[in-house]
Amino acid sequence: MSKPPRLAVIGHPVSHSASPRMHQPALDDAGVDASYIAIDVEPGKVREAFSKMQEEGYIGCNVTVPHKLEAMEICDELTDDAKALGATNTIVFREDGTILGHNTDGAGLSQAILEDFGKSLSELRILILGAGGGAGRAIATQCCREGAPAVYLSNRTIEKLEPIAIDLVDNHGGKLVTTLSTDTESLIEAASRVDLIINATSLGLKPSDPLPLPVEALLSRHMVYDAIYNPPVTPLLKAASEVGAKTSNGLSMLLHQGAFAFEAWFGIKPNLELMHKALLQK
Repeated sequence: MSKPPRLAVIGHPVSHSASPRMHQPALDDAGVDASYIAIDVEPGKVREAFSKMQEEGYIGCNVTVPHKLEAMEICDELTDDAKALGATNTIVFREDGTILGHNTDGAGLSQAILEDFGKSLSELRILILGAGGGAGRAIATQCCREGAPAVYLSNRTIEKLEPIAIDLVDNHGGKLVTTLSTDTESLIEAASRVDLIINATSLGLKPSDPLPLPVEALLSRHMVYDAIYNPPVTPLLKAASEVGAKTSNGLSMLLHQGAFAFEAWFGIKPNLELMHKALLQK
């Protein structure tokens, strides 16, 4: 007899999500009588989806694009991480009927960088490409919260970055926060000053996509992290590898944010090895 669905990831679209195959082995290993499924929810229908899940006895869910802001507005309570990052990606349906919103993306990124490169965000000068979007802003916030000595924010529309930079310094511990556009000269100059480059743009999802920064900006001493995990080697990571830089993709962030979500639901750490093995399978 199949296990009842009691956890899910909601998004639109969501059929491509790797979360079900990552979480199910961890649930089985922990002896939880539940299956984890993907549910496609149209924008504007998140409240309705939450109500239905609560009626059906769901423990919680993960939230992916485009619902992270809409979900946050529905929550009765938010963790400090969710408040700071301005979005939720993990929901807990409490027994008293209230909804708690977490954000495990920041902690997931932090753990991924530490594991992949052996450095904490607090040690690194960081350039974030696409810092004006939701994912980029969350990454920038996490970097500042952890005390990164310098954070460079790049975005096609530089006007978007000014209020973000002010917020990072005033409210999230930002030390040196610099904004720049995506012109070649600015990106090469900024890259020469940093240790870690993080791509938070969508450039790289398609093989035909251009690089999110000039290839001349990439140096052998750089660590380059692409938040994209499919394809596993984006044009950026390929170019970075070719100049001798250390590289990694967003699979590690997906893994660790998932592990932190599991802890939020059950109060125990999941079997990380099983989750990682499942992610590597197609």
